[in-house]
Amino acid sequence: MIDQKSKHCEPALDFRNVNALWSSILVETLRRLGVMTAVVCPGSRSSPLTVAFAKHPDLEAIPILDERSAAFFALGRGKMTGIPVALVCTSGTAGANFYPAIIEARESGIPLLVLSADRPPEMRHCHSGQTIDQQRLYGNYPTWQVELALPSAEMEGLRYLRQTLIHATARSRFPIPGAVHLNCPFRDPLAPIKQDSLQLTVSDFDGFFSHLKPPASPRLEQPLPWETWQSSHRGIIIAGVDQPLSPEQYARAIAQLSNCLGWVVLAEGLSPVRNYAHLVPNLISTYDFILRDRGVAESLIPEMVIQIGAFPTSKTLRQWFNQLSAQCWLFDDRGENLDPIHQKTIPLQTKITDISSFPLAPPVSSSYQKQWLFFEEEKRDQIDHTCHQTSELIEPKIAWLLSQTLPQNTPLFIANSLPVRDVEWFWAPNQRQIYPLFNRGANGIDGTLSTALGIAHSQKSTVCLTGDLALLHDTNGFLSHDKFQGHLTIILVNNNGGGIFEMLPIAQFPDVFEDYFATPQNIDFATLAKTYGLEYQLIKNWEQLRTLLNPLPQQGIRLLEIQTDRRQSKQWRENDYSIS
Repeated sequence: MIDQKSKHCEPALDFRNVNALWSSILVETLRRLGVMTAVVCPGSRSSPLTVAFAKHPDLEAIPILDERSAAFFALGRGKMTGIPVALVCTSGTAGANFYPAIIEARESGIPLLVLSADRPPEMRHCHSGQTIDQQRLYGNYPTWQVELALPSAEMEGLRYLRQTLIHATARSRFPIPGAVHLNCPFRDPLAPIKQDSLQLTVSDFDGFFSHLKPPASPRLEQPLPWETWQSSHRGIIIAGVDQPLSPEQYARAIAQLSNCLGWVVLAEGLSPVRNYAHLVPNLISTYDFILRDRGVAESLIPEMVIQIGAFPTSKTLRQWFNQLSAQCWLFDDRGENLDPIHQKTIPLQTKITDISSFPLAPPVSSSYQKQWLFFEEEKRDQIDHTCHQTSELIEPKIAWLLSQTLPQNTPLFIANSLPVRDVEWFWAPNQRQIYPLFNRGANGIDGTLSTALGIAHSQKSTVCLTGDLALLHDTNGFLSHDKFQGHLTIILVNNNGGGIFEMLPIAQFPDVFEDYFATPQNIDFATLAKTYGLEYQLIKNWEQLRTLLNPLPQQGIRLLEIQTDRRQSKQWRENDYSIS
């Protein structure tokens, strides 16, 4: 996915002054290391970086006013490409607004290169304007962090800069993807004012960049316990929360594992596996409803478990797992602890897609597998029948409808709180190869809109499923409307408040619930859309929504509002769809 060849032959260097040369070498180095996009926030101290990114002929520089929105936009680009996006801000509190996205980048494994401009050392700790302590500004959340030296026009200093950027780019991707923070001090002049003190010319940089190329992923295929796995017919595979860059390859690898062992696959709605159901005949999508029946849950206790990706959202599944003593193996190439249940877990430090060969074995059809598939068919039929017959605008049906309506290969960004839960509970298996994306590292509602815009920018037409509070928390994301390329449809589930709190015990305390937890905002979204120049439609029935979702437009931002009742939707979710 990385274009390693620049369009220009000569390096794009700026010799007007020391800051300009330093910054242009920084940008040229990053481009040759594979960085293709910079998100730039306005400010004075960052002027040398801004000019260098803006003027580079082979790198897209996107200006975004609000730093928090900019950081999540960059996060969205990183999700879609796996390539670090450069994120630039000025000195002072500007960089502090990047913090939520940097936390999410670390927790969800998304590469970022954060470049915060800063005052030089002599202007710190003396009450100089727009100056704070930017050392370790983001605590332990960056995968690596360092303050660069002050710009220099000496070749030794420029070689140091080059090598530091090589290391920084690699550390943003391996072994654990996340944000790298480079604090960048500058003295005046900040603008590219011509100075005659530079002795270097373009000929001094012959071969300076010739060895640079994007860092390669280390492949660590670990020996796997095939004989142990094949010895059991009571095994399950959990395809958990994951957003691989190659979802079809990922789904095929899980399908091969399932077919080889004869084990069922419990596929989280946030895993791409549900959207490749034709590849996985042993797919279980209704496990949350199946396991609500205590007797059924006891009859389905496995001997062995293989977990791929983070553990699913389902509280029911977690409670069931807490009672198990099964041996568990966990695929994870990031070296993270992805076992919140603290089971008897053996980490396998490899990707499922890195397995080069699977043992040849005839298809296994055990009574345990048949039991799971029987309950899946019964639950799925009940859910599908109920959704099909429901004409009211009920929140859970939105996820169910999207799974059967969105065009092939559509990227779908799913907001936190209730949308991710409705997707897990009601998203139907399909063959549409829809690509689910999400911010499930820290699970916050910060940056929902901006992340979706970053995902959609210069990509396929994209859909964002969000609640009203998550959207309102990030409406500054709409400020990038005029720079946005491509199409984003926002499906706004407006239940006038935090519907997730209706599912919690605090809902039983009406004296504080509505004002302090549900927090309804009573916003007219048609007026809000008009303010930002967006297309807006109020959805009145399911057929209207179907028509608007397939095909999707190619350009612009569109807001489709579905007004729902929180309490009514809660009752619908609590239906256990009892097994007869």
